Amino acid sequence: MKLKKSALLAAVMALCLLCGCGQKQEAEATKETEPETADAEQKVTAYADIAVRDYGTITVALCGEAAPETVENFITLAKDGFYDGLTFHRIMEGFMMQGGDPNGNGTGGSDRTITGEFSANGIGNPLSHTRGAISMARAQPFDSASSQFFIVHEDSTFLDGQYAAFGYVTEGMDVVDQVCKEAKPVDNNGTIPAEAQPVIDSITIREA
Repeated sequence: MKLKKSALLAAVMALCLLCGCGQKQEAEATKETEPETADAEQKVTAYADIAVRDYGTITVALCGEAAPETVENFITLAKDGFYDGLTFHRIMEGFMMQGGDPNGNGTGGSDRTITGEFSANGIGNPLSHTRGAISMARAQPFDSASSQFFIVHEDSTFLDGQYAAFGYVTEGMDVVDQVCKEAKPVDNNGTIPAEAQPVIDSITIREA
């Protein structure tokens, strides 16, 4: 029974993540440490410093070999200033924090969608959704990811093969912990009221 309950919870959380990204269809000058995950051998393409207003900076190592199109898209949007001023609109303590939607409600994206770089879509991706992973949110179609991303708060490996992880937090997990702890979602889907959504001041890309 416990096993069945765990499986059911994993399925519900995965469905919540899927529904949280409608995509216009309704729907961390210190030296960075290597990602503390089983996938630390992945080559780091670049670093992304995600400045979260009133909280601090989350630094993410981007792994372009594992998910090249996803990393290229994220870097392009960040360099273009797309993420500046956007928010984290869905936060579920123990699961993840999701942001990067210009609409602030899970229905928006950029003017481009990308290929889903994960095994269910026929593309190998060795990165696992362990604590600190960054991954792309999407709508139901596999190739519907655009700008929305999420950072995994606690291991959520049931997402592996279904979502495109593309890096890991190297500094600033304390920021993730604080954001998730202080979040007050208004429903079981992690919805954060607009006036309470943590703001992304900027995402700065640096060479590895």
